[in-house]
Amino acid sequence: MSDSDDDVPTLSAHTLAALQEFYNETSSAQGLSTKQGDEFTVGAVEEDWRMSQFWYSDETATQLAEEVVREAGEGGRIACVSAPSVYQKLKQGVVEGSERVSAFVLEYDRRFATYGDDFIFYDYNEPLSLPASVAPQSFDVVLADPPYLSEECLSKVTQTIKYLSKGKVLLCTGAIMEKVAKELLDVKMCSFLPKHNRNLSNEFRCFVNYPSRLLSC
Repeated sequence: MSDSDDDVPTLSAHTLAALQEFYNETSSAQGLSTKQGDEFTVGAVEEDWRMSQFWYSDETATQLAEEVVREAGEGGRIACVSAPSVYQKLKQGVVEGSERVSAFVLEYDRRFATYGDDFIFYDYNEPLSLPASVAPQSFDVVLADPPYLSEECLSKVTQTIKYLSKGKVLLCTGAIMEKVAKELLDVKMCSFLPKHNRNLSNEFRCFVNYPSRLLSC
């Protein structure tokens, strides 16, 4: 090998192709979105229980997505606060009318930055620390699933909800939070029982502040 600084090592075309294939397979295995042209193909980022992430079952995520699309209306804006599995359903095109709304995911997990401008970094400990581009009362529906079943967590997430929402709120949390949820957000429990991919020890319920036919409340 030459000691000259001008001799920059290069990879063969075969090696470059193999490296690109490796990157593609790694991305696919991790469930990350890949950009094709100007569109994002939304995959399922794997849940991380260490970050208190528990994904809804396909059936539950789809029904919640149908609910927020119905309530947002034509051209509506939807905020999914710590509810990425619902956001994914909205973007996968499996819910009728989802192409007529705009959906955003607020998450602490920066893996979701793969969703481009739809991703808004969110730390519930700083409930109002949001980008300047996120205007107050700019979302027709706010769907929130606080990461922890505690009054402290729900109180902080409530500040975020009230900042974002034009009015309609769909809260998914443990049934034990019913009283606190009522006090903070004036929501009532629905008969619908949300399910998760993993069996959780706590019973989860949905709460809304509007009449819902789809969730029977």
